[in-house]
Parts: sequence; C-alpha cells; structure tokens
Amino acid sequence: MRNDWINVPADYSDVMRRAMESLFKTFENLSEGTFIVDADARVVWINKRYAARFGFSDPVDAIGLDCESVIPNSLMREVVATGKPILLDVLETDREPLVVTRLPLKDEAGVTIGGIGFALFDEMKALTPLFAHYSRVQQELIATRQSLAQARRAKYTFSSFVGTSPASLEVKRQARRAALVDSPVLLLGETGTGKELLAHSIHGASTRAGKPLVTVNVAAIPDTLLEVEFFGAAAGAYTGAERKGRVGKFELADGGTLFLDEIGDMPLPLQGKLLRVLQDKEFEPLGSNRIVRADVRIIAATSADLPALVAAGRFRADLFYRLNVLTIHAPPLRERLGDIEALAYAILEDLSGDTRPGHVGHFVLHQDALRLLEAYSWPGNVRELRNTLERALMLSESEHIDARMLSAFIDAGRVVLAAQAEPPVPEGADAPVVSYADALADFERHFLSDALRASGGRVADAAEKIGIGRATLYKKIAALGIAV
Repeated sequence: MRNDWINVPADYSDVMRRAMESLFKTFENLSEGTFIVDADARVVWINKRYAARFGFSDPVDAIGLDCESVIPNSLMREVVATGKPILLDVLETDREPLVVTRLPLKDEAGVTIGGIGFALFDEMKALTPLFAHYSRVQQELIATRQSLAQARRAKYTFSSFVGTSPASLEVKRQARRAALVDSPVLLLGETGTGKELLAHSIHGASTRAGKPLVTVNVAAIPDTLLEVEFFGAAAGAYTGAERKGRVGKFELADGGTLFLDEIGDMPLPLQGKLLRVLQDKEFEPLGSNRIVRADVRIIAATSADLPALVAAGRFRADLFYRLNVLTIHAPPLRERLGDIEALAYAILEDLSGDTRPGHVGHFVLHQDALRLLEAYSWPGNVRELRNTLERALMLSESEHIDARMLSAFIDAGRVVLAAQAEPPVPEGADAPVVSYADALADFERHFLSDALRASGGRVADAAEKIGIGRATLYKKIAALGIAV
C-alpha cells in the first residue's frame, strides 16, 4: 500500500515496529492474560499466567490446540472467521468471569491470518460503576417501554359508556358492530358526548386490542408540526432533528388503531397525504427515502359538521367518503335525559375519593336536584355534568346534594320550565304555584347566604370557595337582597 506522506522520517518503519512491540508488551504486562491464534483458530502463543489459569503449567503444551480446547467459551474462532473484532465482552470461566477484548490480525493484503485476545480484568468490581450505570439504564428503558405500552392500550370499555336510554343502547350496539370489522369509523357528536370513550371501547373489543392505540388530537397540534407528528422525520430533516429522527404516530400504531380526534381541524394539504396513506398503507418519513408500511385501523372523531365543511371546500370530499364507512353519532346529553341519574351517581362515585381524600362517601342526590339536572339542556354534555357535580362536592359539607346547592352552577336561562318538565298540578289542589325563576332565585339566595355564613361574611373568601368572581357575587348579593 503506497504512502503519500511528505517528509516521512527515514526510520519511520522502525518507529512503527517498535511502537507495535511496545503496545503489545504493555497490553501483555498489564492484562490478566494474552494469547494468539492462527487462521484456523489454533493457539500459536499464550503467556504463562493465562495458560496456568486454564490448567497448563507449561504454555508450550497449549500450542497447536484449538482455542476452545484451551479456553472454553472462547470466541476467537468467530473473530478469525469474520475478520471483525469483539472489543469488549465478558468471558465466563469456572472461576471469576473475565472482561476480554479480541482483535483480528491481518496481512498487508487485508486477509485475516489470525487473532489476538487480551483478558483485561479478572475482577468485575473494577467495572462496577459501568455495570451499575448500564443496569440502571436498562431498568429505566424497560420501565419506560412498559409505561408506553400501558398508555397505548384502551382505557375504557363499553360498560364505561353509562346509560340505558334508547339512544345510549343504540350507540353501544353500533360501536360493538364496529369492533367486529376493520373498516374506518367516524364518530360524530358535540363536545363532551363521549367520542373518545367510544374509540377506546371499539379498539379494546377488536382483534387489534393487543396492539397499540395511538391518539392524535389534531386541533391541539400546530399545522406546521402535524406532518411530522403523523409520519415522523429522518435525522436532520428539520431544526431540532439533527441528532436523531422522530417516529411518527402511524408507525407507532402499526398493527393497532390510530384515533384522530377533531379531524375536522386538519389542514387541507395534510388531508391529501392522509388519504394516500389510507389507500396505499405506506409512507415516507419527512426527509427520508425510507418506505414505511403501516397496517393501521383509523377511528376519526369530530364535533364539526363535516358535510358542511366539505360543501365549503374546507374538507376533502374523497377523504370524507374514505372515513365515512361506519358512522356513529354520539347523542348529546339532552337527548338521553333518562341516563342522567345513573351518570350522576357514577360521576359522584368517581369524584368522591378526589374531592375528599381519605373519605369515600356515598353521596345522595335529592329529588329536586335530579329534577334540576334533568331540566337543564347541558350544552357541554357529560363533561359539563361532571364539572357541575365536582364543584358541588367541593362546597358540600354533607353527603346530601339538593337543588339549592346545584343552582349556583347551572345557567337558569338553559333550564326547561318546570311546567314543561313536570306533570300539571290537578285542579282543586291547594299547593301554591311558584314560578321556576322564583324558585331558582330562592335556591340561590339560600345557597349564597350559607356560603357567606360559612366564610364569616367575607365576600372574597365565599366567592373563592364557590368558584365565582367576587364582582359577580356582589351583584347577586345586591339583586337577591342578601344581608352581609
């Protein structure tokens, strides 16, 4: 091999030879053992200390033997066969294990003519910090993988969708049918109606339940990052990806389900790329020439009016038709009022441990509280019902919740009049007729009076406890004639 260096000293070859000899002697003196094999992995030299360790009082007796006959579990044959080094390994022996390194020996033409091995340490304690760090990293990696696997499994089942009203039973029937097939599912409905819960339930009851369930909230991710979020990126494809690439959600969900929440907010350019992936089942990560195949079942959800978005040109018609195979409409809470009592008690049971640590009580809803809940239109659906009950529990001093306690958290303008919600009073009855507005005002007056009394008349403290603004509380005090 020609050397193109300029001004190479005349004794260059001699210096190199001496350097190699010195390096070998240094390794041989400092290591616990050294031996050399030929191209057939037969021992051609072994130092006295290493030979004695394996039962040879005279090193000459080991010469010519196969390396495995001298050193059980030796991998020197693999080194000379492949021409590749094994730089750091643990060699198990009948005594203490050895930390070893193995290097191929090659001639000027690059042909492997043998190998040399060094036993670096015979006491593992010398590498205790390294092994401790490696063990800790391994445990953290295992824990992280288990945590991710758990996070990518269905958290809800069909029993989590509480309700026995006709609307609820029909939704669960459709969702169970969707779990039996592998077609895309489109979940439509207002916010807070349980679309995510249905998506988890469908995945958990499907043949893909053992594979990941990966969720992407399209509305929560900036448009510029959505493509990377979906398809991933190669190292260096964008600022911040110089050192390593990013695995996209499609690749993470391979074999499982990809839940696209609020898909109506997806930008048009990405809609075309998503359609192609759904058709071809393959894609290229950003900045990469690598083709990735992904077997993914799509469940999409939106609270938007997709047909209206299609008509307005804001959602691709071909993508809509691709997703609109199995469509399930999650009914708003006002269409399943018969479920409110069961829902309320399920929510109270779930909340009681959080709002009262150490004391899980059995909360009771009075009949007037249930009538108030059933008379309200619930624009925020189940999510708003949960919020209302949670706020009531925060204020409640007992386990009994009545309408007076709930009225502070319910917009009177969205309550159906009692005359529409309750049967009429029979003629001749002596019970006084009170309008709902007057009854609600009376509830609110008593509720705020109790809150002020519990706070020692301090308006700011009372407002903070019941979760309304101080200015709002002052206005209500004046309007309802409450004495402070």
